[in-house]
Amino acid sequence: MVAGMDIILIAGLWLQRSAWADVVAELEALGHHATAVALPGVDDGALATATLDDQLAAVVAAVDAADRPLVVGHSAASTLAWLAADRRSQAIAAVAMVGGFPSSDGAEYASFHDLVDGVMPFPGWEPFEGPDSDDLDDATKAAMSAAAVPVPGAVAHGIVHYTDTRRAQVPVVMVCPEYSPEQAQEWLAGGAMPEVSAATHVSYIDIDSGHWPMASQPAEFAKVLAGIAAAVSEHG
Repeated sequence: MVAGMDIILIAGLWLQRSAWADVVAELEALGHHATAVALPGVDDGALATATLDDQLAAVVAAVDAADRPLVVGHSAASTLAWLAADRRSQAIAAVAMVGGFPSSDGAEYASFHDLVDGVMPFPGWEPFEGPDSDDLDDATKAAMSAAAVPVPGAVAHGIVHYTDTRRAQVPVVMVCPEYSPEQAQEWLAGGAMPEVSAATHVSYIDIDSGHWPMASQPAEFAKVLAGIAAAVSEHG
């Protein structure tokens, strides 16, 4: 396995960067340099003022500080990862999208639940019953709920804007947790993922987990990401 790749990790909704701690440790043990991005409005307490542009700026800054990184976006943050590829297409080795895919140009980032006092709180586990969360025990769910940070309204309802068609040249790896690669390919064929459809190099990796593999099986998840890094390094 090729070691030493920069890997940038972007957490999905409600998750602080600390959600990646075990994955970071495993990746570092495998010889990679992993950075979990501190997202404005999530990791700095700026719930009232943080915007989608602020979060994108934090991701782009992490890319600029790295050496042709693999950028990993979890769930809704697949859009942030792809926006970073749009802004830095020549600087990113590949984008891994874990349990999600990018929003289209002109769409809202992640307005999936109602705002309460200007933020989108974690809705509890009921919406995620079934394959999303079956691999999480009660203690893990309780810990994740306690650590959940509401999503700033200006992030959830921020409008996605792409600026550079060269993002389509950045390799995309769809990491499929609670669904299969075959299901993802069906969604792609059905037109549900236009940004992925436009990408020139798309591959799929299955991971037998729920929606939050960083919580349920961080070591196995890290091995999956390390394998992607090795493949990216091998193919340039």
